[in-house]
Amino acid sequence: MHNNLYRSTWAEVDLGAIGHNIKEMRNRLPDHCAVMAVVKADAYGHGAVEVAEKALDSGAKMLAVALLEEALILREAHMAAPILVFGRVNPEDVPTAVEHDITLTCFQTDWIREVNRLSLPSPVKVHMKWDTGMGRVGLRTENELRETTAWMANSPTIQLTGVYTHFATADEADLTYFDLQQHRFEDLLHTFESITHDPVAVHIGNSAASIRFPERMYNYMRFGIAMYGLYPSDVLKDEGMINLQPAFSLHSRLIHVKKVDQGESISYGATYTTREQEYIGTIPIGYADGWIRKLQGMDVLVDGKRMPIVGRITMDQTMIRLDKEYPVGTMVTLIGRQGTDQIEADEIAAKLETINYEIPCMISDRVPRLYKQGS
Repeated sequence: MHNNLYRSTWAEVDLGAIGHNIKEMRNRLPDHCAVMAVVKADAYGHGAVEVAEKALDSGAKMLAVALLEEALILREAHMAAPILVFGRVNPEDVPTAVEHDITLTCFQTDWIREVNRLSLPSPVKVHMKWDTGMGRVGLRTENELRETTAWMANSPTIQLTGVYTHFATADEADLTYFDLQQHRFEDLLHTFESITHDPVAVHIGNSAASIRFPERMYNYMRFGIAMYGLYPSDVLKDEGMINLQPAFSLHSRLIHVKKVDQGESISYGATYTTREQEYIGTIPIGYADGWIRKLQGMDVLVDGKRMPIVGRITMDQTMIRLDKEYPVGTMVTLIGRQGTDQIEADEIAAKLETINYEIPCMISDRVPRLYKQGS
């Protein structure tokens, strides 16, 4: 996306914060465990190419995405690092993965059978996914593991290069289920190692598991939400095991300021009526940008002070109640720091009754991302 601003709304991505967070994570990990930078969903809304480049420059050894399309974007940007696709890729699309040296995830013997029918210039690299309790995708039983491993061992078109699982509750205070999943994984790994001696990469740790239990990690940890400076949960934030810096902030500028008499209504549905003579400012961001209507009543920062969103958020514009008249062009911060105050993604998430992961992801590509290189 070009970085020309034809309207006064933009997101800033501090790549220096990305680098800081990776270095903080690497300092916690044992030497045998490398960082796999997760840049799916356009790097959680931060910009996949820019974040991936910074992650690799900061010491990450591998990239991970959810879709083959996302991997191809990275290859088109001339990134040569290993890339793992988490999601299922249709067998007919495997030749594209081979052409671009992209590693796929496998968890079905039917998928292996179909790939075996293909004529490939070289085997496709795959990581086998084990479902130890997440319940999405993956092999669940020892019998499935034995069958799938046998199919792979005899496959002319598949090269098994890794195995992994994903934790469902690594960010919670109660670690009972986390421990159960880890024990299930260890049992499956013991079975796997008893039937094959080919070396493979092993990875189990998402951000939460890796921050809390770095010594339990294997060859890679998957650095997702925490790479962007957001804690996986309040539990992790309160534990204070790692110092993260948020990379994403969201800003706009006042495009109109008006003095409104008492008793006048603002926006659709007349849901807000002035209680006295008030200054109302308009900023060019709305629900088409991902700044959804449920954020009515949320604060923004103007002149380092909190001002509330009043009236319904419209498709392209949002109104705020100001404490005084400000000139057109005055900066408004919706996420991030201004002066001594800060509105974190966590606060937005609490207002929306969701998790912080969703906040940068929901800001649409109508909002240009501007990059600060940092250190």
